[in-house]
Amino acid sequence: MRPGPIESTASDALTYGAVHLNVTDLDRSLVFWRDLIGMTELGRDTRQERSAGAAGSPGAVRLGVKDESGTGEAELIVLHPGATQPVQRGYSALYHLAIHMPSEAEFARLLARLFAARYPNAPTDHVTHWATYLDDPDGINVEIAFETIDRVGKIDIVGGRPLIIDSEGRRHDMTEPLGLEEVFSHRQDEDLTKPLPEGSRIGHVHLYVGDLEAAQAFYEEIGFTRHMDASGIGFADLSLGGSFPHRIAVNVWQGIGAPQAPEGTAGMRHFELFGESAGPAATEQADPSGNRLVVLPRP
Repeated sequence: MRPGPIESTASDALTYGAVHLNVTDLDRSLVFWRDLIGMTELGRDTRQERSAGAAGSPGAVRLGVKDESGTGEAELIVLHPGATQPVQRGYSALYHLAIHMPSEAEFARLLARLFAARYPNAPTDHVTHWATYLDDPDGINVEIAFETIDRVGKIDIVGGRPLIIDSEGRRHDMTEPLGLEEVFSHRQDEDLTKPLPEGSRIGHVHLYVGDLEAAQAFYEEIGFTRHMDASGIGFADLSLGGSFPHRIAVNVWQGIGAPQAPEGTAGMRHFELFGESAGPAATEQADPSGNRLVVLPRP
């Protein structure tokens, strides 16, 4: 059976909270994240951040999803205004963040909304999941994903590159064209205006780093599990011990030893992880390449 959101994360050692982003133009970013992607605005934040006493960020906007009753909410993205230049290449930073959709129908709805808006995106089949990729106005890359791990038989490394054998014994590359006819066959209605539903979540992040082995060792210490070392192409993937293998990925595609981008550059401020073993207070850390994360006690 194809696992839903609850089954997919039930055995994970950690779960994702929000990804915090520095942006150059808050109103323009809201058009993307709220109006196009479909997140609900949860509030404007003037509190101190939950990152171990870091300075507050007046004007930050919290975005996410609400449950059907409208009383419960899940924070997915926090936008922090004040960046002075868009994303720059050649640095250790966020490659992309991934919003995992709770069903085939909701993935199809969002993909149809992107097509209707004529917003550039790249539908892709990874076999482990359906995906499409697009950039926000600052060049921050976003993946929209739906997990299809039931299609995977095994994953091998052949010639330094990942090779997937599907559940019917067929060979696949990690990246293939997405079958749009199959995706859109799951649409249950024609409404393209509905916001992201309950169950939508940050399912993984993919980072540019300067040292592949050092990054794997760091995230293993945090609670991730080594899953795939494709160092032949400068890539590694780690799981969280559950059914879905792709919970954090790292690559050196911006260069060995790539530094952090200059102050004021748009991109990821930090991402949040919730864990049972976390202490009573938030702890802020940085991986060996300077990418920042905050580990919080599970709510």
